[in-house]
Amino acid sequence: MPKMKTKKSAAKRYSLTGSGKVKHKKMNLRHILTKRSPKRKRQLRATGILSEADARKIRKQMLPYG
Repeated sequence: MPKMKTKKSAAKRYSLTGSGKVKHKKMNLRHILTKRSPKRKRQLRATGILSEADARKIRKQMLPYG
Protein backbone atom coordinates (compact mmCIF):
# COMPACT_ATOMS: atom_id res chain seq x y z
CA MET A 1 0.00 0.00 0.00
CA PRO A 2 1.56 3.34 -1.01
CA LYS A 3 1.60 6.34 1.28
CA MET A 4 -1.51 8.51 1.29
CA LYS A 5 -1.04 12.04 0.02
CA THR A 6 -1.99 15.00 2.19
CA LYS A 7 -4.32 17.50 0.53
CA LYS A 8 -1.98 20.49 0.52
CA SER A 9 -4.81 23.01 0.35
CA ALA A 10 -6.21 21.56 3.58
CA ALA A 11 -2.78 21.51 5.21
CA LYS A 12 -2.50 25.27 4.65
CA ARG A 13 -5.94 25.96 6.13
CA TYR A 14 -6.12 23.59 9.09
CA SER A 15 -3.80 22.48 11.87
CA LEU A 16 -4.22 20.00 14.68
CA THR A 17 -3.99 20.64 18.40
CA GLY A 18 -2.24 18.27 20.76
CA SER A 19 -5.50 16.58 21.65
CA GLY A 20 -6.46 16.09 17.99
CA LYS A 21 -8.92 18.94 17.52
CA VAL A 22 -8.82 20.80 14.20
CA LYS A 23 -8.01 24.54 14.32
CA HIS A 24 -8.83 27.00 11.54
CA LYS A 25 -8.79 30.73 10.91
CA LYS A 26 -12.20 32.38 10.96
CA MET A 27 -13.62 33.90 7.78
CA ASN A 28 -14.81 37.46 7.00
CA LEU A 29 -11.63 39.34 7.91
CA ARG A 30 -10.16 39.98 4.44
CA HIS A 31 -11.82 43.06 2.95
CA ILE A 32 -14.80 45.42 3.36
CA LEU A 33 -14.06 45.73 7.06
CA THR A 34 -15.54 49.21 7.52
CA LYS A 35 -19.05 47.85 8.08
CA ARG A 36 -17.93 45.45 10.83
CA SER A 37 -17.75 46.58 14.43
CA PRO A 38 -14.41 46.60 16.26
CA LYS A 39 -15.71 43.90 18.61
CA ARG A 40 -16.57 41.64 15.66
CA LYS A 41 -13.17 42.14 14.03
CA ARG A 42 -11.41 41.42 17.31
CA GLN A 43 -13.36 38.19 17.78
CA LEU A 44 -12.59 37.07 14.22
CA ARG A 45 -8.84 37.23 14.92
CA ALA A 46 -9.12 34.26 17.29
CA THR A 47 -8.77 30.76 15.87
CA GLY A 48 -11.80 28.54 15.61
CA ILE A 49 -12.25 24.87 16.42
CA LEU A 50 -14.06 22.66 13.93
CA SER A 51 -17.05 20.65 15.09
CA GLU A 52 -16.30 16.98 15.68
CA ALA A 53 -18.40 15.85 12.70
CA ASP A 54 -16.40 18.05 10.30
CA ALA A 55 -13.11 17.36 12.06
CA ARG A 56 -13.41 13.61 11.47
CA LYS A 57 -13.65 14.17 7.73
CA ILE A 58 -10.69 16.56 7.65
CA ARG A 59 -8.47 14.27 9.74
CA LYS A 60 -9.31 11.12 7.79
CA GLN A 61 -9.47 12.30 4.19
CA MET A 62 -7.36 15.43 3.94
CA LEU A 63 -4.77 15.24 6.71
CA PRO A 64 -4.08 11.49 7.03
CA TYR A 65 -0.73 12.04 8.75
CA GLY A 66 -1.62 15.28 10.53
